[in-house]
Amino acid sequence: MPQLSLHSPIGPLTLTEEDGKIISLDWGWGRDQTETPMLCAARDWLDTWFDDPKAAGVFPFPLEPMFGTDYQKRVWTALCAIPVGTVKTYLALAQEVGGSARSVGQAVGRNPIPILIPCHRVVAQSGLGGYSGDGGVDDKRWLLTLEGAPIPSRG
Repeated sequence: MPQLSLHSPIGPLTLTEEDGKIISLDWGWGRDQTETPMLCAARDWLDTWFDDPKAAGVFPFPLEPMFGTDYQKRVWTALCAIPVGTVKTYLALAQEVGGSARSVGQAVGRNPIPILIPCHRVVAQSGLGGYSGDGGVDDKRWLLTLEGAPIPSRG
């Protein structure tokens, strides 16, 4: 599977493609570097997004998570509907897709395409909640600040 890495403000990121679709985004620099048209376009979009998320708009290329249950995929689809610069609680998302706040949190934590499937926009009722990116909650806070989203305080 072709991979392409990029430098970002939150560290190196690696995109992976299969059959013309993005299947994962990982923290760190990938071993293999292949400049396919899809990976170059996705890298360029991310560069634009890191400059101005609102100007970049919605990720315009096909995403197909490399794994996931039907429930997880339903949660990930709902994440893509959360607009730039806004947040939604795990509980509110659970009410939309079914399940509990905990099951939504587990699905969010297993998201194989973070940022592009914007799991950083989901927060706890009492604060930010967790984040499985390399920088943890600091990355989540940074991404929300970049988007101009409200940063929940601990209640």
